[in-house]
Amino acid sequence: MDLGGINPAVLVASLMVASVPIMLAAIGELVVEKAGVLNLGVEGMMIMGAVCGFATAVETGSPFLGFIGGALGAMALSFVFAVLTQFLQANQVATGLALTLFGLGLSSLMGQGYVGIKPPLTDVVPFGPLADLPVVGRILFDHDPMVYLSIAVIAVVWAVLKFSRMGLILRAVGENHDAAHALGYKVTRIRVLAIMFGGAMAGLGGAYLSLVRVPQWTDGITAGAGWIALAIVVFASWKPWRVLIGAYLFGGISVLQLNLQAAGARIPVEYLSMSPYLITILVLVIMSSGKGRSAMNAPAALGQNFHASR
Repeated sequence: MDLGGINPAVLVASLMVASVPIMLAAIGELVVEKAGVLNLGVEGMMIMGAVCGFATAVETGSPFLGFIGGALGAMALSFVFAVLTQFLQANQVATGLALTLFGLGLSSLMGQGYVGIKPPLTDVVPFGPLADLPVVGRILFDHDPMVYLSIAVIAVVWAVLKFSRMGLILRAVGENHDAAHALGYKVTRIRVLAIMFGGAMAGLGGAYLSLVRVPQWTDGITAGAGWIALAIVVFASWKPWRVLIGAYLFGGISVLQLNLQAAGARIPVEYLSMSPYLITILVLVIMSSGKGRSAMNAPAALGQNFHASR
């Protein structure tokens, strides 16, 4: 059944695909911020993951190795951020912005030889007869592995933060790094590991853009997805399952505006194209207007540098 030329089952399935890059990047940034670090370089890490993943997949012919290459490329960039902010005590906001600018420039240089090349195809998970079920099969059982992995990562991060000792320590570092240090925890090591995890997730999200979502390499392929991921962390009030909702909200709006354009809606294309970003800004305004409700859920030590000698 089509609604105004739009198939609801295809729309929901497309929504799930569109949300994967920002969901992965956002859940990685959530872990980083839970550790008390504000990394504004998500956009730069995502686009580095996109170009490294694309290059690796093209050269090896393996999408799987492409995703690994994307994660490693973004992790390398996040390690630079970790060294500057955790060991050299650089300002986290300025360093994150510089990381984004550096990532955009370096990815443009690295990707010059890959313009116009098609990456190897990423196959869907073979669910057999389940994929042939009406409506449900198209929505739930006809996706590539990264769609299911992104949801699994959300569940694992939620369980680790809520139930494990590791999660308790991470949250303690993000709330009061001095108290955590006094208890004998290696604050710098924990934060570096969190930053590396965030980089890997952003890299996977970027690789998904260039290998599955588009799939091709073009300069600026992330198109602000990293900034949207940062906004979704705030929208989610630093809660993993809300990241899933926020990513699906943004992904749904993005897909809907494309479908409306294809269906010939009498709305100027410029308004449709900017609608996902306007909705994201509106959601953030609503979340932040409730007497600082979302701000109160932020880790207390977010953005504060730690030095053991203080």
